[in-house]
Order: sequence, then C-alpha cells, then structure tokens
Amino acid sequence: MNILDHNRQAWNQQVEKGNRWTIPADSRTIRAASEGRWEIFLTPTKPVPEDWFPALDGLEVLCLASGGGQQGPILAAAGAQVTVFDNSPRQLAQDRMVAEREGLAIRTVQGDMADLGMFADESFDLIVHPVSNVFAPDVRPVWKEAHRVLRDGGALLAGFDNPATHLFDYDLAVRTGVLHVKHTLPYSDAESLSAEVQRRRLEAGTPLEFSHTLEEQIAGQIDAGFVLTGFYEDRDTAEEWDILSKYMDTFIATRAIKATLPTGSYPQRLENRNE
Repeated sequence: MNILDHNRQAWNQQVEKGNRWTIPADSRTIRAASEGRWEIFLTPTKPVPEDWFPALDGLEVLCLASGGGQQGPILAAAGAQVTVFDNSPRQLAQDRMVAEREGLAIRTVQGDMADLGMFADESFDLIVHPVSNVFAPDVRPVWKEAHRVLRDGGALLAGFDNPATHLFDYDLAVRTGVLHVKHTLPYSDAESLSAEVQRRRLEAGTPLEFSHTLEEQIAGQIDAGFVLTGFYEDRDTAEEWDILSKYMDTFIATRAIKATLPTGSYPQRLENRNE
C-alpha cells in the first residue's frame, strides 16, 4: 500500500464529507484578520498564544501540511506572504477558494510533508504545522526539512497528538464508552489493526494514522537543530472517538526556534522580531 497516495485520496474524501478541518474560514474571520483581530489553532481548541508570533507584515510563512482554507488565509489577511503545502489537492483547493473570494495572494503547493525539496534552504521566516504528522509514518524527516527551509531565527509552531491516544480500542470506545488498552506503541494503522478493521477503514476512505513517541516529537525537533521556547497542551471533547480527552490533555503544541548557538551557551536572545 502506498500510504501517501491513500492519505491523499482519503483527505480529498474528507473535504467531501465536511470534516471540520476542511471547512475554510468565512469572510467575517478574514475581514477581522485584515483589521488585526485574528487567531489560529495548532490543536483543536486552544488558540496559539499571541507572543508566539513575530510581526506578520511581509513575513514569509509556510503552512506545512495545513491545507483546508483555515490557517493560511487568516495569516495572509493579517499581512504574511503565505505558502500552503499539503498532500491533498482538495484541501489546497479550499485555500485557493478563500484566496480568490477574499482577494488574497496565497501560493499552494502539493507534496509530502517529509520532502520539501522544491523549496530552497532558508526560504521561510515562520512555519505553521498544525496536527498532521500523525499521518506520516516517520516524523523525523519532517523536522529536518522544516529546519532546513527556515531562516536563522525563524520559528516552527507545531501541533501533534499525545501518543497515549493510540493505546486504546476506539471502535469499542465509540460503541460502549469504555477505554480498553489494546495497542502497543508506537502504533500504526497499517500494522496494528486486524486485516478486517484495516479493510473497513480503507474502504471508508479513512486516513491512516501513526503514533510517534514524545522522544520523536520533541527530541526530534531538538536533534534537527531547534531550540524549544514554548509548550502547551490541549484536548478535544468535541470528537466522539476522543473519550480520553475527558480525563487528560491529548494534544501538544510547541514553539521552536532555528538558532545557531555556541557550544555550551545559553540563548540570551533568540530572536527580536516582536520589537
């Protein structure tokens, strides 16, 4: 099975089904952003803190695996020069639709989040990467490519799920409300599910998911060359399957800076764009 191809088609279908992460920003939201009143989300419910952003005017921003007409158009309306990168043509079409409707300049590029070879080194000032690397079999190449295409002092704002969410039998949880530990970690839809369950999900056009350890998610960013400067957790009680959110935060967001530091030094001033 070609996972990239399957997930591309699955997310195209999610647009047809009206998945909430495929519903583009409305005109009122875009108008407010153009007037300086805006927020975006890396995780389901908590907006990204304002102080995580530099001044956006003229900033070159990559919305990484972030199609759907949500983050990209808002940031463009707020003054950024935005490129939206996604595996799904239909998700990218949502961004183009909003751009045309609102008179925004947004570039859209289709591809694999783990391969940004079409972009030169140090092409962007900011990367916005909402929860999406759950659809990538290996997350470390995503961090390495993000680091490569960021300019020195640039920030990576990333959201991802807590791997604990993949421990449970969610088909059972949805039917009965019972959280039963079933899977070992790391988890993979392609390897952890029975053949019958996997067949049903493939036929339903459900995107394939993969858990990543916190070491891969957090130490993976550090190993790629980032310095972490922000962290928060979130949960999603709106999703029927996410019963675990009743008991704990199931999502994480991080802010990481690309900074070249002398060995053994402490960063006194990583970036000063907000001044």
